[in-house]
Amino acid sequence: MKQGTLFIGILLLGLTACAQVTESSTTKKAEDKPTQKEMDTLQKAYFASGCFWCVEGVFESVDGVREVVSGYTGGQTKNPTYEEVCTGRTGHAESVEVFYDSTKVSYQTLLTVFFGSHDPSTKNRQGPDGGTQYRSAIFYNNVAEREAAKHYIDSLLDNRIYPVITTEVGPLTTFYQAEIYHQNYECNNPNNPYVQNVSVPRINKFKAAYPTLLKKED
Repeated sequence: MKQGTLFIGILLLGLTACAQVTESSTTKKAEDKPTQKEMDTLQKAYFASGCFWCVEGVFESVDGVREVVSGYTGGQTKNPTYEEVCTGRTGHAESVEVFYDSTKVSYQTLLTVFFGSHDPSTKNRQGPDGGTQYRSAIFYNNVAEREAAKHYIDSLLDNRIYPVITTEVGPLTTFYQAEIYHQNYECNNPNNPYVQNVSVPRINKFKAAYPTLLKKED
């Protein structure tokens, strides 16, 4: 009985929410990152759908996406820290800033990626992560993005893909970049238990469902 209890405890530790983290990571290769000049030519989109380690990994796999930054948006506290956001009291959601080449991938396709890689029917929860900081949300830059998001949601509901959708659609306020150790976390920390048990399965599920959207090397 004690051995069984110990095994369950270890398993739960491996599946714990992404709030349990150590600041250990490697650095993404410089040649993999676009230059500042290239970044200035790219469009930006903002999404939240649970732990940003998972969301960043999903969008990084999409053809036409050049860079994804993990951060916080949608809250009222200025310059929030990860620890503050994890309390759920700052109002922020763990979010990603997606830099994309609009000649290769459209905002409409990014909406497909967003809704195709998480469950928008669960309020303030994705997998083992619960709280407003893990809510499903789209932060739009302009009216065109707002209308595209609302039409996509209407289509999902009309086709009964989900009985209800809890995704918030609101204007982008301030996006705060998360601490450096969160950037490219899934890629840089392959042995992390959460990454192995939650992030990688979620990313692989998306890749299996949308192979035509992936970068060639994926």
